[in-house]
Amino acid sequence: MNQKKHVNGGFSSSVGFVLACVGSAVGLGNIWMFPYRLGQYGGGAFLIPYLLFIVLFGLVGLSAEFAIGRRAGTGTLGAYEYCWQRIKKGRLGRVLGWIPLLGSLGIAIGYSIIIGWVLRSIAGSLSGTILNIDSAAYFAQATGHLGSVPWHVLVIVITVVILLVNAASGIEKANKILMPVFFLLFAVLAVRVAFLDGSAAGYEFLFVPKWEYLAKADTWVMAMGQAFFSLSITGSGMIVYGSYLSKKENIPKASVRTAVFDTLAALLAALAIMPAVFAFGIEPGRGPSLMFITLPNIFRQMPMGRLFAVIFFLSVSFAGITSLMNMFEAVAESWQTRFSLKRRNAVLLCGAITLAVGLFLENEAYVGSWMDFVTIVIVPFGAVLGAVSVYYILGYRRIKEEMDTGRKKPLPAAFGFLAKYIYVPLAVIVLILGFLYKGIG
Repeated sequence: MNQKKHVNGGFSSSVGFVLACVGSAVGLGNIWMFPYRLGQYGGGAFLIPYLLFIVLFGLVGLSAEFAIGRRAGTGTLGAYEYCWQRIKKGRLGRVLGWIPLLGSLGIAIGYSIIIGWVLRSIAGSLSGTILNIDSAAYFAQATGHLGSVPWHVLVIVITVVILLVNAASGIEKANKILMPVFFLLFAVLAVRVAFLDGSAAGYEFLFVPKWEYLAKADTWVMAMGQAFFSLSITGSGMIVYGSYLSKKENIPKASVRTAVFDTLAALLAALAIMPAVFAFGIEPGRGPSLMFITLPNIFRQMPMGRLFAVIFFLSVSFAGITSLMNMFEAVAESWQTRFSLKRRNAVLLCGAITLAVGLFLENEAYVGSWMDFVTIVIVPFGAVLGAVSVYYILGYRRIKEEMDTGRKKPLPAAFGFLAKYIYVPLAVIVLILGFLYKGIG
């Protein structure tokens, strides 16, 4: 089938596309949330519901976002307008599309601050400062009011520069470098911590199944939330990457590959972090305290700790920047298309707004509240809008045509049942449970 090429170009290969999507999906949740949840909710037993949800959300959820982007030939705003135009409500669809788009922008604002802390930690690791003073004090300096402005600015500048270089092909090239290096660096860390005395307790925490946890509702709730948010199903970001995808590519296959590599990244992070935490007798935690306080304390006690601190924070920065690229791209492409802006102006505007708002949120308490609101309210609601818009408003028959394009065999009938009667209701449940639990992702 012929496809009009997007003004921003397209991905040149399925490998480049998958790596770009993995770059978007692999983020801080894989690094500071997954290892803790894996151990907290049953170890190896937690992997059973987690992998079930990863397969479902990856196959059905990611495929929907990739497919509507490719079919509409544009990103968030245009894709929602396309869906709702089927019932002659295109203008309403365009308005609704702003919700997931603002979700992407909202996450970008918070993410840029946190990745700024990561860059500051790289500098502290190179100089040895982060290992020579109390890590909690170092972190407090970074997270005070306007505590990391230069690093915050640098994160946004790096992201903007990458996006201004050859648009889609620039995203593809950056991810072809950054994501393999991310996996390599974390693999080096995982091998190193395996030789620490006492690391076996970390593996026990992570992987020895506690089967009784499968009978607890919280295990399934947290596994579902972790899987849903880990795959970056937001009703926005993956749509724009889908719009850069060739008609020759097999969308469900690419979705499964993205889910597989995202899961491998989460497991690799767990193998690199938790054995070290237990080897040094430190209470396992999650969130910023794990990454910015606990781990520096561990690196301080390790031989060649400065080197491994640099490796760790460098790999985290790669994961963060590749995710940030997707958030910026979702916003910039929609503004570029909707308001006929030049790409340069759309990207620069996105960067400017992200920085301007973020400067007021640099305090840890402020950015924490901001990210809670965005991830509990806006992003899940946007994901539900996306699922309903694709599978019900546009209709499964039409989106199936797009998913079948590039495949040798059509999708089985069970796919439609999973999409309409399992995935969409679960997306709604994720939204509701997020309110009840005050966040599950």
